[in-house]
Amino acid sequence: MHWNSASEFFAMGGYAFYVWGSFGLTALAALGEILLLRGQRQELLKHLRSEFLSERSSS
Repeated sequence: MHWNSASEFFAMGGYAFYVWGSFGLTALAALGEILLLRGQRQELLKHLRSEFLSERSSS
């Protein structure tokens, strides 16, 4: 496709809401996934650390 101006590009031939909304939701989902994985990783590391320390003190 060829656009004559930036406003035509951002309008996306009348489908701007669908196109930019899709990009926005995808970016939001990707960010949410990253944050959830980060939180799960922190919890796992905390659990492993406490398990290691409890095994170490009982030996």
